[in-house]
Amino acid sequence: MKRKTTFLAIGGYQPFLFCAGMYFVALFFSIFICSAIFHVVNPKSSIVRKSDAPVQKTATGNAGKQVLLTVTK
Repeated sequence: MKRKTTFLAIGGYQPFLFCAGMYFVALFFSIFICSAIFHVVNPKSSIVRKSDAPVQKTATGNAGKQVLLTVTK
């Protein structure tokens, strides 16, 4: 008696599908991690605040008080 099979042999493809799935998961996480590191090293210029005023550090002020930091505008 001949046996008729109508289902696909998915079991034979299981190692291949597992490797392909793990490849795509690793690819997704590597892109996410690399882009996060890139944005930490090179932040957007709109986020970084650059001040135009020079910062001066002085030990004593004109009035005789000790001043740690002054910012001039």
